[in-house]
Amino acid sequence: MNPRSGGEKAGRFRIAERARALGAQVFLIDPSRPQGLAAVARGAVDDGADLLGVAGGDGTQALVATVAAERGLPFVVIPAGTRNHFGMDLGLDREDPSAALEALSDGVELRVDLGYAGDRAFVNNVSFGALPPWCRIRIGTMVRILPEFLARHEGPELVVLAGLLTVDGPDAVLVSNNPYQLDDPAGLGRRAQLDTGLLGVLAAKAETAARLRSGQAHGLTRLATPDDVVVHADTPVVPVGLDGEAVTLPTPIRLRRAA
Repeated sequence: MNPRSGGEKAGRFRIAERARALGAQVFLIDPSRPQGLAAVARGAVDDGADLLGVAGGDGTQALVATVAAERGLPFVVIPAGTRNHFGMDLGLDREDPSAALEALSDGVELRVDLGYAGDRAFVNNVSFGALPPWCRIRIGTMVRILPEFLARHEGPELVVLAGLLTVDGPDAVLVSNNPYQLDDPAGLGRRAQLDTGLLGVLAAKAETAARLRSGQAHGLTRLATPDDVVVHADTPVVPVGLDGEAVTLPTPIRLRRAA
């Protein structure tokens, strides 16, 4: 449990106490050392845990989901973060994250894909270039927000390879774990399925910010692919948004589905 995630949601909803009452062992994450969480999860499995779960944001979910996938264990998602996009696509109650604790005694198992960017797992998406780290996108949203970020964005030159497709010099790239419904009328960028075995790719070029503001999206590429996606750059490392968190990854970055 991340006690500070989502404005301290875990504490407000008494998730630790309720989880312990259901027989779970609770470990409080040190927010200053989130990468140590995977080691803690592996240690719990070595000590006999038959299920793993996390109360926190999507980035925290991905760290423990990696271990659950490695060890073939069930994984309980408790959406106690700020945006909880993964929980939304799973159909969980983001307003009351403690409701997800019912899965400890009366759960329904779903099979979902897990994506990787290099050796980092992601449950939602990885964004490059002008897109903000927290982005969940649809075409209309991209047209609206990209000029703002282009105006102050200076970054490396990108090249995206997906199967036989090459996209040279996109200003913004979003690679998602399963494709988004880009025509979602609510504008939430939901994923209809989390087990398609596909990566979604959305890449945009903008000739000028003024043309984008006028509603003309130039050089927009969108596809769903079973192939790995490789992002090259003219720098040895690039900043990316991985499940809503700003991180830096070495290039080229290979994005893939878990084997």
